[in-house]
Amino acid sequence: MNTDKTPDLKAIARLAQLIATYAPHDGCFDLPIPGVRVFRSSAVDAEPINVMSQAGICLVAQGAKRVILGDKIYEYDPSRMVVYSMALPVEARVVEASRREPYLCLVMDMSPQKIASLMQKVFPRGLPKTSDANGIHVGHSDQHIVAAAIRLIELLRTPKELQLLSELVLDEIFIRLLCSPLGASVAQIGAAESKTWKIVKAISWIRENYAELLNIEELAGFVNMSESSFHRHFKSITSMSPVQFQKALRLQEAKSLMLSEMMDATTASLRVGYASPSQFSREYSRYFGKPPAQDVKTR
Repeated sequence: MNTDKTPDLKAIARLAQLIATYAPHDGCFDLPIPGVRVFRSSAVDAEPINVMSQAGICLVAQGAKRVILGDKIYEYDPSRMVVYSMALPVEARVVEASRREPYLCLVMDMSPQKIASLMQKVFPRGLPKTSDANGIHVGHSDQHIVAAAIRLIELLRTPKELQLLSELVLDEIFIRLLCSPLGASVAQIGAAESKTWKIVKAISWIRENYAELLNIEELAGFVNMSESSFHRHFKSITSMSPVQFQKALRLQEAKSLMLSEMMDATTASLRVGYASPSQFSREYSRYFGKPPAQDVKTR
């Protein structure tokens, strides 16, 4: 008998079919639903890829992926869904994929505001306690969430229904997520003044001001935490210090500038806040495994 913790294989196959339709070749494709996209990869990644994840839920319909955050490793596939509570710089690697059976996944962005608006319905008597303060959560795929995801993508065939129902189906998915074993942890991002909510707020500030000098005391005050408590909870949730987080963000943004805007390494390093191009080159090489000049040559 199927349970919420056992994925429906026919439903997973249907989800894979739908994702493949809207991701006709390798790459990431935005669907005409705000915050929803599909991804396909026909080969495993030889090396981990440094990327900035977004807060949201990812359903894998085929293949498997491994993500490293600090010293923690997370793996997910059709039997396990993953939830990112916040934007995080991670090392990601598709570990199971082929041209015949590519890696296929559906990603739905999730905001603290949306979770806050829904969790009052799910937890009218207050949030249950949880000790899980991680930025990434992996749990068993929920057959009801998979079924709702299928209905969401199928709405693309009927524009009128898409306009009327897509937001409702997304709300259903997030409500079912809050009702799942991951719910208490996910709800923390929408709970004002929770430690997770405060770290999400701090990360938003760092992302908007990544080129600025990072003052930990001021940032801790900004989210109403003591400096020691802020540093401890930031490290617990993100598996890195605020300074390490900012450095990863700067390096990823510099790479984006070089590849998408044809910017040279020195200009990119100054743009993201580095005062020393040589220091930038050293840290870039350690983070990405090759010097910035090599990335510029291969763009």
